[in-house]
Amino acid sequence: MPELPEVNTFKLYFDKTSLNQKIGEVHVHDDKIMRNIDGDSFIEKLTGRTFVKSFRRGKYLFGKLDNGNDVLFHFGMTGDFKYYEDEMDQPRHERFALHFENGYRLGFDCPRKFARILYLEDLEKYISEVGLGEDALVISENDFLKKMEGRKTSIKGFLLNQKLLAGVGNLYADEICFQTRIHPASPVNALKAKQKKAVYKAMNNILTIAIDRARYYKDEKSEDDFFQWRVEGRKAPKGKGVCQVEKIAGRTTYYFDIYQKLYQIE
Repeated sequence: MPELPEVNTFKLYFDKTSLNQKIGEVHVHDDKIMRNIDGDSFIEKLTGRTFVKSFRRGKYLFGKLDNGNDVLFHFGMTGDFKYYEDEMDQPRHERFALHFENGYRLGFDCPRKFARILYLEDLEKYISEVGLGEDALVISENDFLKKMEGRKTSIKGFLLNQKLLAGVGNLYADEICFQTRIHPASPVNALKAKQKKAVYKAMNNILTIAIDRARYYKDEKSEDDFFQWRVEGRKAPKGKGVCQVEKIAGRTTYYFDIYQKLYQIE
């Protein structure tokens, strides 16, 4: 599932292919993923418009139109962009396509239809209404630590809470806990300041590396080796425990017992 780094890769792709190009036509094949607008209205509002810039916050990508409104692209589990010219290159599960006047198209592919497309007339109002937290790569260490104060939830649950912190999903939460050697079920208020700061540092480092390497969520392997350890039964580094799998914070979670310490409230 696309998380912050993968959505950043989509942003780079969108900026390179689709900014400052007039939309001549819009074709909607299936408007199920459009959540606050129907297909016909979407066509009417985007035809003749131009995307002038984009903005990413967490897993959300917003395309700013020349009329001041925005289109929200949330990729769900299988959303993807495809920029192409030849009809033969149309993605198999394309839900809609923006036809630019240069002859190219930006198709939105989504096999499982879990993506969400919204047309927004007030971006800031929307962000406020959904309670979207600060971007995980923008939030300061001080603000991050303040959000941790008094939290009884697990560290995994804290990292996944998009109202507190936008952008970290299941895979990256596991990676952060692995690299800090903290058991993902550890209550936030059981962690000392040292562990909390380590989580913040690891989060920034992991997300920055992933962005620098333009991670794409459909790539099965990556040179950074993130997530490669997530194999049930695999021995932990230095042989301390094996990889376990269980539900934590409602999500399938991988961790090494023993190697990753389970902190408890004293």
